[in-house]
Amino acid sequence: MSLFVDGRVTAVSGGFGGGHVGCMKKTPLSPRPLSHLSDAPRRVLSAAQLRAHGVPSAEASAQSRKGGPWQQLLPGVYLLHSGQPTSDERLHAALLYTGRRPAPADEPGYGDSMITGLAALTLHGFTSTPPLLALDRIDVLVPRTRRLRSTGFVRIVRATGHDLPVAQELTGLPVAPVGRALADAVAQLPDAHAVRGVLTEAVRDGHVEPATAVRELNRARLLSRPHVVDAVDALLAEGRALAEDRLYEMVSRHRLPDPLWNVDLRLPGGPHLGGVDAYWPDHAVALELDTRAPRQDDAAVWSEYTRKREYLERLGITVVHITPRKLRDSMEQQAVVVRTALMAAEDRAPAAYVVVLPR
Repeated sequence: MSLFVDGRVTAVSGGFGGGHVGCMKKTPLSPRPLSHLSDAPRRVLSAAQLRAHGVPSAEASAQSRKGGPWQQLLPGVYLLHSGQPTSDERLHAALLYTGRRPAPADEPGYGDSMITGLAALTLHGFTSTPPLLALDRIDVLVPRTRRLRSTGFVRIVRATGHDLPVAQELTGLPVAPVGRALADAVAQLPDAHAVRGVLTEAVRDGHVEPATAVRELNRARLLSRPHVVDAVDALLAEGRALAEDRLYEMVSRHRLPDPLWNVDLRLPGGPHLGGVDAYWPDHAVALELDTRAPRQDDAAVWSEYTRKREYLERLGITVVHITPRKLRDSMEQQAVVVRTALMAAEDRAPAAYVVVLPR
């Protein structure tokens, strides 16, 4: 067995029997403390974890004094070597600080906390965000009821409701999903160029759907900021352009008949029926991309979509709705839906005559 005495490890040989202790031999503290522990590959441990390994708080503090072999990165969190911590060690330390609750030995001790904000976006693979070591602060999302303060390089972000998003595991760490991390990052970015950069990359590179991104920004009450609103307009335009490109690709790749693109439909001498993204006049089939902006009144917008669809279908025109996500994730399946609608036209009564105008 071993004991910690005055900052040194004292090895004790023999057993406890007959009321005496066997011979004792003092050995110096290992220059690589606890590096042999398989459950601490980052060599960052909380005070609770150190106690579980037989290191009392007083000993941890002594080892972390100026010039000592350890250092205290955050309250109750220790780095078991000198020198600068790596980006991975900083992330691990931030989660240990925010997750300070007793945990079983086989759990990392993060609790419900997860990395969010710019650090999370970098972990998700964004290139418009700074490298992890360049970040002065690491944002950590915690339950609303946790009593924690931002300190050192950790900034506390509290959940707005009772429920936290489901974390994704990246590099072995819990990380907020892109939509939530994006909103938490934008909340800390006063620069319009930086906001536009992360939002554009999020959509352009397929990290998140525009609707999800805008919904999270709205939930965080960020759409009252003019530079965020401008960036959102660019995001929605980017998302629609990508969806239209995928729609053109679907028609070409799956050899669907060429439609009339982006047209308005009207009754002869009558009212405007609405615009559609594609229309097959010989089959009376219209296609619409559902790119509604979540910052609008969803109920009102969806009501307008429904009204237009019902009106067109009363005229004998089949309306196919496709979302950008479905186009991205299941293009072949969406092509089957469109082809089925085109083939079904042969069994329907002729549709009403409509005027088709460029939009």
